[in-house]
Amino acid sequence: MRASLTVLTEELLRLKAHGLKTVVVPGESLERLREAVAVLAARAPKAAPVLDERVPAYVPPPKSTIAPKPTVVVRALPDPPTVSLPEGDKATQWAWLNREVTEHPVCREHVRPEKKVVLGVGNLDADIFFCGEAPGAEEEVRGEPFVGPAGELLTKMIGAMGLKREAVYIGNIMNWRPQLPTEPGMEQIGNRPPTSEELAFCLPFLQAQLAIVRPKVIVALGATAAKGLLGENAFKTLGEVRGRWRDFGGVPVIVTYHPSYILRNGSNRSKRAIWEDLLQVMERTSLPISEKQRGYFR
Repeated sequence: MRASLTVLTEELLRLKAHGLKTVVVPGESLERLREAVAVLAARAPKAAPVLDERVPAYVPPPKSTIAPKPTVVVRALPDPPTVSLPEGDKATQWAWLNREVTEHPVCREHVRPEKKVVLGVGNLDADIFFCGEAPGAEEEVRGEPFVGPAGELLTKMIGAMGLKREAVYIGNIMNWRPQLPTEPGMEQIGNRPPTSEELAFCLPFLQAQLAIVRPKVIVALGATAAKGLLGENAFKTLGEVRGRWRDFGGVPVIVTYHPSYILRNGSNRSKRAIWEDLLQVMERTSLPISEKQRGYFR
C-alpha cells in the first residue's frame, strides 16, 4: 500500500513539475485515498501527527524520487514583425498571411521537428472571433487551433449558440506551442502559458487576421488571452473582467473562461457563467435566443 501511495505521489509531482496545476479526483477515490493513508498512519505510531482530523498527514517520498522542476529558458525574441496585408479579397489576404506566418523563420525556429506553426481558421466573414492563447499538443500536430479536448468542448459551445464551427473564426494569439524542457526524442508533456514577450511578438499576426475577418466581437478565452489583448496589467483576476465588454483595436471584446476550465471544473455554476457570457455575444451579434437557450445550466 505504501508503495502505491509513493508511486501516486511521484506521478503528481511529475505532473506539477510539467506545469499541471489542477487534478480532478472523484469524491469516492479521494475517500479511499484518505482511508489508505489512515491505515498506514495507524500502523506507524511515530508518524507525523494529523493536524486536521479530516486531512491525513502527508508522508513525502524519499528525496531521490522527487522529479526536479524543469528550468524553462525562453529564447530572446526580436522585435514584433510589421505585417502589411497585400491588396486583394479576403481569401487572397488570408492565403498570403498563412504563408507569411507558417514560413516565418522565428515561428519555425520555435516549433519542434515535425510540428506545425498554427494560424487561425474559419469563416473569413465571421461575426464572432474566438481567441485563445496558444496551440497545445494536438494543435501543433494538426496545424489548427482548438482541436484537442478543449477544442471539442468549444465546438459544442458554438453549437449550443445555434452555429456551426465553420461559421465562426477561431485563433490564438500565439502561433507556436510554448516549449518546456523535454528529454531528447521524447514528446513534450504539459503546457505552459506564453510569456508577455511571446504574446507581443505574435500579436501583429493576430491583428492581421482581425483586419481580414473584421468580426463584430472578439471572445477572449481565458486570462492569458485576455491579458494578451487588454494588457498585462489590465486586471489581476479573471473575475474582474469576465463577462464585461472591453475593446481591442476598435472591436468589442468579452472575456470568458477557457474551455479547459470547464473540463477541470464542470459544475453547473461554472458552465452557467461561461454560457451567460456567450448569451451576451449572441445578443451583440443579433443571433436568435430561445427560452431553452436562456435556461441552460440553471
